[in-house]
Amino acid sequence: METKMINIKINGNDYQAPDGITILDACKRAGIEIPTLCYLEDVSRNSSCGVCVVEVKGARSLVRSCTACVHEGTEIMTNSARIRDARKTNVELILANHPKDCLSCLRNQNCELQAIASDLGVKEDRFIRTKKEQLCDETSPSIIRDPNKCILCGRCIAVCGNVQTVYAIGLSGRGIRTKISTYMEKGLGNVACTNCGQCALVCPTGAIVERDDTDEVFEDIMNPDKVVVVQTAPAIRVGIGEAMGMNSGALVTGQMVAGLRRLGFNKVFDTQFAADLTIMEEGHELLKRLSNKGTLPMITSCSPGWIKFAEHFFPNSLDYLSTCKSPQQMFGSVAKTYYAAKMGIDPRKMVVVSIMPCTAKKYEAKRPEMMSAFEHWKDKKGWSNDDAFYDVDYVLTTRELARMFKESGIQFSGLPAEEFDSPIGESTGAAVIFGATGGVMEAALRTVYEVVTGKPLANINLTSVRGMEGIKEAEIDMNGTKVKVAVAHTLGNARKLLEQIEKGESPYAFIEVMTCPGGCLGGGGQPIPTTWDIRKKRAESIYAEDAHKLIRKSHENPEVVALYKEFLKEPLGHISHHLLHTTYEKRGLFVWKSNGEAKKKKKETEHA
Repeated sequence: METKMINIKINGNDYQAPDGITILDACKRAGIEIPTLCYLEDVSRNSSCGVCVVEVKGARSLVRSCTACVHEGTEIMTNSARIRDARKTNVELILANHPKDCLSCLRNQNCELQAIASDLGVKEDRFIRTKKEQLCDETSPSIIRDPNKCILCGRCIAVCGNVQTVYAIGLSGRGIRTKISTYMEKGLGNVACTNCGQCALVCPTGAIVERDDTDEVFEDIMNPDKVVVVQTAPAIRVGIGEAMGMNSGALVTGQMVAGLRRLGFNKVFDTQFAADLTIMEEGHELLKRLSNKGTLPMITSCSPGWIKFAEHFFPNSLDYLSTCKSPQQMFGSVAKTYYAAKMGIDPRKMVVVSIMPCTAKKYEAKRPEMMSAFEHWKDKKGWSNDDAFYDVDYVLTTRELARMFKESGIQFSGLPAEEFDSPIGESTGAAVIFGATGGVMEAALRTVYEVVTGKPLANINLTSVRGMEGIKEAEIDMNGTKVKVAVAHTLGNARKLLEQIEKGESPYAFIEVMTCPGGCLGGGGQPIPTTWDIRKKRAESIYAEDAHKLIRKSHENPEVVALYKEFLKEPLGHISHHLLHTTYEKRGLFVWKSNGEAKKKKKETEHA
């Protein structure tokens, strides 16, 4: 249906705009940016901040442009003295209850409130503080909430509820006591939070940020008794450049490696090596389920936010999940067993640092079952539990790595490109695309199809599972057997597929789920802002690197082949089962009602 264009006036000038769009969007089309705090495209528009007000001819009072719409003849004023004074006053009222610690805040110089206050010329405190100081929520291993910096914009509630359908946080209290909280003030670490970090990604201030582990990593790097190795996820190479001031989606793989060496890491490896390893294990697990009439559909297990979501909301469907660990955790296990033995390194002195686009990876690394390398060595070396260590010691987000580069004075954009270390540093194009939604599915099918049919796919680029649609599907003919697959990103879309499974109506054999919009390249630890346009640019760079790789199928990675020959022996074998596979846990569930009150649902808590 063709959109009807209408005539409007903005600041006395004539424009045309689609009938019914918001004043905010109409002004943007005319090249006029109206400041906003609570509004965020495709996420939130609850008119709470009052910063986007404009004058509309005929209206008694100022109009909030993020929700008011244009119609034929609408006349708008965006820059009158009345408007400027109202916007400035609203920001000053917000700042009255906001901490004045900008210089030490993680969001300093990347804070929307700070930027708007500067743009509007706010220079003084005219209003007194009306709220009492509140305690920070540090219960989560991934995310820190500082309610003192919260401006009640509601973005975090919107993304957690409407996009992720988790409802871990909501509004409580009334009037001056209104705040954003968790069920019974238990904190994010004690409710059904998936640690996805999308709340931190959309927060306009420093009220929700990632837990910062940079000081601990710096300390270990400077310790001569430690061997500190680092692995980098696929999405980092298209995110870290942005965080260092380069264009959106800048592909900086070589500069990233060089920068990490200059930070002092002993070895720089690629998580993509472990992504290829994941495909070997996951692909053979799928084939085993298909041939033995196992539990189908099998669902990918690379995304820890998705895993925790399933454990909380669909505890009776955990058998559908692949038992494979994520690439991050596979790398940690292999680094502290195979690589440590090969290089003569005491794994107790090895520190594995992950650079991830994801805050949920911080939680994943500290799950109690992620100590398989220690279990591997324990009896062989006669170690006690006092020697215990995790497979992955620290997880840093893209934002944390950028802060380390800046603190160390590394001039990132001018660095020469360098290569990853070997072994366990080689990767294929199939591993690169893990960073985008649909990438794990495409990588798996490149290998599974060839294993089953004995011949490669006619077109290695499976465009049917690419793109930013919420749920995508495809059908692959494997020697006469048609296998239907699906790809979902965001937990809201994952919920739709899980509900379909629980009703017994799923037509799929294999499903990929990624927690965050766009996949890992839109992760909760990526640079702020992360918009849909930015996600698309990052995806373009991901696929460009895949296209230029000499090897584009996981089973052809020579270092993975060597790993099986020298150590693992075979996919799904005894050593692989111990080091590369895991179990899941049924968890309790807390759900917020739409009215802001909480409802606790009792679920089974026994181990799966």
